[in-house]
Amino acid sequence: MLLSRRHFFFGSLAAPAFAAKKQTGEKPNIVLITVDNLPSWMLGCCGNKEVRTPHIDQVAETGLRFSNHFVAAPVPALSRAVLLTGRSPMQLGDVGAAIPASEITLAKTLEAAGYTPQAVAATAYDPNPGQGGMAAGILERLAGKPPFYIELQLQQLYPPYDRVPPPYRDMYAQTKFETMLPPDRPSPNAREGKEMLGDLVGSLRKVAGAITAVDAEVGLLVNWLRQRQLLEKTLIVFTSTCGSLYGRHGIWGNGDGSSPPNVYEEVVSTPMIWRWPLRVPPQITYPNFISAYDFLPSICNLTGAALPDRNLCGRSYLPMVTGKPFPKKQPWRNVLFAHYGGVDMVRDSRYKLAVRNGGKGPNELYDLQLDPREGTNRYDDPGYVTIRPALEGEIAKWKQKYSA
Repeated sequence: MLLSRRHFFFGSLAAPAFAAKKQTGEKPNIVLITVDNLPSWMLGCCGNKEVRTPHIDQVAETGLRFSNHFVAAPVPALSRAVLLTGRSPMQLGDVGAAIPASEITLAKTLEAAGYTPQAVAATAYDPNPGQGGMAAGILERLAGKPPFYIELQLQQLYPPYDRVPPPYRDMYAQTKFETMLPPDRPSPNAREGKEMLGDLVGSLRKVAGAITAVDAEVGLLVNWLRQRQLLEKTLIVFTSTCGSLYGRHGIWGNGDGSSPPNVYEEVVSTPMIWRWPLRVPPQITYPNFISAYDFLPSICNLTGAALPDRNLCGRSYLPMVTGKPFPKKQPWRNVLFAHYGGVDMVRDSRYKLAVRNGGKGPNELYDLQLDPREGTNRYDDPGYVTIRPALEGEIAKWKQKYSA
């Protein structure tokens, strides 16, 4: 297992050495923070030099980050449902805004294991940021009922971003985003968010302000936990339901930003950060491929909660989090999948295949080692004639096993 250790110090958030205290087996409080339309490439901890995300970066630097985390659907609602149920997109179908009551969610699973669950959906920015953020009221009520589990859904990253508080909007007034790759011309198949493509720098200023405002919410939450001496007793998980192209490939938005829907890297690659002082090793980046459908099995494994008796396609990656090896006969996989509408995707450490309408097309094959920006479609390239059928077979096996 390859790891990279980054040597940064962040004052009171810095965690002691992982080995300084033995694990006691207690159940942590869990705060799961999800953001819609936030790709990994927009975060400072993932290499962005111009969008300011200091609080999320601190969580990453004092915890661990998966550098290859992928969603199983390129749109927020379905992706969130996969994350919270462990079910495949085919099993969930068109979930809409709410997960069907018949599904066994992580909240239900943890409640049965003794947790007090609560979900908070924030669709607007906190008008009183000095009060502790959107989750403060919920946290106050649950602080005396450990262990608690909170789902904080930050859903502010939707155009036109006109409700971003002025301090965050104004800090990018002169930013030219020169470190980002040159923008692509608007794509003829752009659909949602096309109005943002006319003045791309101006649009990037707006969304950058929105992302920094979301980052401030994360900082308020961490500070609230610290002030009440709950930080070391709480596992903070930060992730995104899907990414967004923000002008790349000539498209603004997530999978629905184009017609037909896309599964570009900027949309399916999202952050997954864990922070639990003295239990999760700090300053670590894991390159292993993990999917959103692995999250529920991992949390069940961590807390001792019973895994739902369903046909789940995911697997616990807790051994990575705790630094333990996988059994030799059950090594971690390097293939993962996504599905939405008529598009199916399979991705391994080098190739990505997207097939639409059962193979009728339009289809795409990318060699990500040679072409990380997915600029050259190799689907009909004779040089990849042996690659395509093998990947198509992987999709067929996955769909056959996890569609019911």
